[in-house]
Amino acid sequence: MSAQNLYRHARLHVVSAVLLSRGAESAQSEMVDISATGLCVQRPQQWQGGRGQLWTLDLLLEGDAHINLEATCVRETEHKLCFEFTRIPEDRQIPLWNLLGGYADRVEAFNT
Repeated sequence: MSAQNLYRHARLHVVSAVLLSRGAESAQSEMVDISATGLCVQRPQQWQGGRGQLWTLDLLLEGDAHINLEATCVRETEHKLCFEFTRIPEDRQIPLWNLLGGYADRVEAFNT
């Protein structure tokens, strides 16, 4: 079976701490990459979450800036977790688009 080229929103590699929280659960991680529709983080050692769960993510960026949003865990691997944005508060949308810059409108090919 041959690999099929598909397209997804372009990923921007950003170094940022991320706090993941859900009710009384919380974990700290590092961002792997971010796109207009979601982000991936390094899987925390004590990760107790699962696919389909809604989490609040606080992205701690350079210059004391932070973006908080809600996202659903859509993929887990041994080394990373991927989240799809569910809700971005209105006052956090501009900082997110500023962070993404030209990546917000780009797509990239990837193989399945």
